[in-house]
Amino acid sequence: MVTGKILKVSGPLVVAEGMRDANMFDVVRVGRQRLIGEIIEMHGDRASIQVYEETAGLGRGDEVVSTGAPLSVELGPGMVTNIFDGIQRPLAKIYEMAGPNIPRGIDVPALDRKKKWGFTPTVKPGDKLIGGDIIGEVRETEVVTLKIMLPPNISGEIVDISAGEFTVTEVIGHVKTDGGDIVDLTLLQKWPVRFARPYIEKLPPNELLVTGQRNVDAIFPIAKGGTACIPGPFGSGKTVVQHQLAKWSAVDIVVYVGCGERGNEMTDVLNEFPTLKDPRSGHSLMKRTVLVANTSDMPVAAREASIYTGITIAEFYRDMGYDVAIIADSTSRWAEALREMSGRLEEMPGEEGFPAYLTSRLAQFYERAGAVICQGSDRRTGSLSAIGAVSPQGGDLSEPVTQATLRIVKVFWGLDSALAYRRHFPAINWLRSYSLYKDRLEPWYLSNLGQDWIDKMAETLRILQIEAELDEIVKLVGIDALSSDDRLIMETARSIREDFLQQDSFDPEDSYCSLKKQYALIKLVLSFHDKAKAAVDAGADLEKVVTLPVREKIGRAKTLSTFETDYPAISAELDSELEALVAEAR
Repeated sequence: MVTGKILKVSGPLVVAEGMRDANMFDVVRVGRQRLIGEIIEMHGDRASIQVYEETAGLGRGDEVVSTGAPLSVELGPGMVTNIFDGIQRPLAKIYEMAGPNIPRGIDVPALDRKKKWGFTPTVKPGDKLIGGDIIGEVRETEVVTLKIMLPPNISGEIVDISAGEFTVTEVIGHVKTDGGDIVDLTLLQKWPVRFARPYIEKLPPNELLVTGQRNVDAIFPIAKGGTACIPGPFGSGKTVVQHQLAKWSAVDIVVYVGCGERGNEMTDVLNEFPTLKDPRSGHSLMKRTVLVANTSDMPVAAREASIYTGITIAEFYRDMGYDVAIIADSTSRWAEALREMSGRLEEMPGEEGFPAYLTSRLAQFYERAGAVICQGSDRRTGSLSAIGAVSPQGGDLSEPVTQATLRIVKVFWGLDSALAYRRHFPAINWLRSYSLYKDRLEPWYLSNLGQDWIDKMAETLRILQIEAELDEIVKLVGIDALSSDDRLIMETARSIREDFLQQDSFDPEDSYCSLKKQYALIKLVLSFHDKAKAAVDAGADLEKVVTLPVREKIGRAKTLSTFETDYPAISAELDSELEALVAEAR
């Protein structure tokens, strides 16, 4: 055990001497209250420590004690439905013990040491296993079955293993390693947060992550194991978009990290998720959700740790063969914490004061996403999708955090304040956003939805791009200067925007939209365009065509619970009304 003395305190940064035998990233206990900190820099026998709690009251000469272990998370049953702070302290348990304020220096284990879990082994004595092999199962919630795995760095032969009720620290069996050592097996594992968990092979992302959001699934898709960012100014709906993705994405586990954002946003998650039903399982969404909360009123330094805490938990579930999504809100606040610590360390600042290593730190986070072949002899596959919000000051997308993120991620959902002010949500700008997974996902679309889906999505984007070009002309000379074909395109584009892309997260029917319904909706809108154009060419009056009564039904179709059965009737009504206009013209 290494012991040192404080030389200097500067906000969350503490410099201690006498720490020569300590290691980088060791967790330390600082002062009489044993505040939690982590060594982030070493110079001779001096260690720079970022403290994850309020440092008021610390003084020169106070004791610093190294634990000799890196910052790690506890992995095991009890994480799902739980809410942790940035360094994995259970907030509900702390509330029971100390009330609404977190006492400084409080030491509470992340996972409950008293609760017993039913363990069912899937191996028997004599079985030879390698690191990552599944040795049994625990029913964590009604939705999640936790796979208990052999630690990645251990391989050998099972000596004995027991079924029954165990706490996370009780021994469930023993394994004889290849070196001849006997190792205890428990339901609990620990893993250092700054080191990615190992896997056999990373796979190309070639399967759509279905989110139920039309703007995402149809226009700017993300693959399972993909990376995406949501930059946008204040009030453009970043948090709501992230909540929607957390609620409805087709993943087995969601890890939601509230990093430096307002506490009321995490409160919304806590209040809403238990009341919402997963469309796949029918159970509460909290039954597959882990929350990591390090809000704006919590210590700044812990923001940096919260991102790593969240993604390490996500990797643990990925290694079981699950599809996992980590939602980080927001990486800008995390970058601001890096900037503050960098300034206190007196490092050379980069652009706008951010440290020169900002891009590499962001890359270290996002590169831990991916679809992989997990460790273990069964070669199971799992995926980890990373979605991060970026909050550029004043909506300036040229600022360093946004630009660094765009160089790393493959999907850019750019939110537009102009769309938000027009009450168009999600306010994803279809002219600025992009997805680099589109071509890779084309075989998946082809085999699951058909060539017609691909063609219709291409036609949708083409019409929206033409509308943007025509809009410039309309602003100069008015819409009457356009030809009938161009006016029809403008009308169809409006229908695409309002009747397809716009989505109401508070409407029980519109909040989640299946791929089948998405296809039917866009087919109806584009069918109107094609049939209306044919009717106008046949002599029908354009003004009467664009004001057909059936267009009201097309606009309301997305909120109908019976849309899939009503679709043929609406389509037939469209044909009938257009035929009547053509007959009238003749």
